[in-house]
Amino acid sequence: MDFKRTLLAVALPLAFTLSSAAHALEIKIADIHPAGYPTVVAEKSMGEALTKETNGDLTFKYFPGGVLGSEKEVIEQAQVGAIQMTRVSLGIVGPVVPDVNVFNMPFIFRDQAHMRAVIDGEVGDAILDKITHSEFGLVALAWMDGGTRNIYTKKPVRKLEDLKGMKIRVQGNPMFIDTINAMGGNGIAMDTGEIFSALQTGVIDGAENNPPTLLEHNHFQNAKYYSLTGHLILPEPIVMSKITWEKLTPDQQVLVKKAAKTAQAEERALWDAKSTSSEEKLKAAGVEFITVDKKPFYEATASVREKYGAPYADLIKRIEAVQ
Repeated sequence: MDFKRTLLAVALPLAFTLSSAAHALEIKIADIHPAGYPTVVAEKSMGEALTKETNGDLTFKYFPGGVLGSEKEVIEQAQVGAIQMTRVSLGIVGPVVPDVNVFNMPFIFRDQAHMRAVIDGEVGDAILDKITHSEFGLVALAWMDGGTRNIYTKKPVRKLEDLKGMKIRVQGNPMFIDTINAMGGNGIAMDTGEIFSALQTGVIDGAENNPPTLLEHNHFQNAKYYSLTGHLILPEPIVMSKITWEKLTPDQQVLVKKAAKTAQAEERALWDAKSTSSEEKLKAAGVEFITVDKKPFYEATASVREKYGAPYADLIKRIEAVQ
């Protein structure tokens, strides 16, 4: 009996150790944005919390600043499990997961508060599920705030007509190209990492994004006019490779989802602070923030909402009903 007890006493800790080792994973988190950017800070906090909560079974390495490739390249690596987590722009997801395009439509959200209320509720959860259960190969865990996108250019855009013929960079989504074209510009799909040199060399006349991106990627050095069109307010999902997700224990999956939701709340507070400070720094650097009449821009893009919105009529009604 004593011998059996001794064996059991030795075997149980060994089995536990082997089981733990089987689920010990190093997770690489990649982001196109630089260190200190709200999404990157929140991702690091999430990783540190998960390492602690899993007693070191999940460890994290962080790769900000696009060091592992463009956003498209990072997604492709995540789909095969070479990168385990990332934050992804919805513009890239839309062509693969069509339901996501409802968030990509111009002026679908009344304002930032409306967008946040939508993603915090059942519609936001439903879109995350659509991504997860698609053939995209990624598990969508939570939303990051991507801010309000406005147009920044080398020459001022004070009214819709000023945009005519301007080459404006957008993410690689046909809807975004159509949106700029509907406004009278010429939408050009391009990776984020290419924008600085494209502005510098005149390949493009401008781009569209939020103030932190305009500042942190130094685009303001070549584009001093920021027109507050507010045509897009894009949330961005934080995702995990399905290959990695399936290696987690059920308990670890629960912890990862919970930590991602905590990161969502943290990033939102960081985002608001970053947006305010970025606007101040941009103005100090000579960037002119131009208030425009949004109505002509809204009306000009009606054809885009008509073209892409028909399959999502019910979903659009649910979004509009959120207060």
